[in-house]
Amino acid sequence: MRENEPGVGRVAPTARRPAVNLSLVVQQSPGVTAVAHAIQLAVAPVFLLSGIGAMLAVLTSRLSRIIDRARTLEAQLAAGAPSAATNAHAQLAALARRAQLISRAITLCTITALLVCAVIATLFLGAFASFDTSVPVALFFVTAMVTFFAGLLFFLREIFVATANLRIGPH
Repeated sequence: MRENEPGVGRVAPTARRPAVNLSLVVQQSPGVTAVAHAIQLAVAPVFLLSGIGAMLAVLTSRLSRIIDRARTLEAQLAAGAPSAATNAHAQLAALARRAQLISRAITLCTITALLVCAVIATLFLGAFASFDTSVPVALFFVTAMVTFFAGLLFFLREIFVATANLRIGPH
């Protein structure tokens, strides 16, 4: 083997590329940083939104059971004796009140979910448009908590009406 011949015995030199730290590239991009920060801020409201969704599932389930019971009572009332009519009418009145309370709770909890969505959207818009979101986010969040509080109060009231009319065992 001759060392003087080109390509024999020598390794071709490789072009050296400078090492690039990707974290510095990401940190230097203000758009990516703003989006990452907005996502960090939006994580807590998203968890709140999932909790509100679970609450709405409970409320709609209760409303469904109230409607089913009212339909059963109305069918019994149509086919039953007049002596049982007074009791059935009283139960139907209580069920109507419960349905009204649950419906209000569902409405308020849905408004809460919409307000939390507004918080998330405002955070993202603020990150992209570079404006101060502290006041609108605070207003949306406080309003969301007030409506959720009111929705829970209507839910609690419905539970009180349901347990006040609870009858267990033979009558």
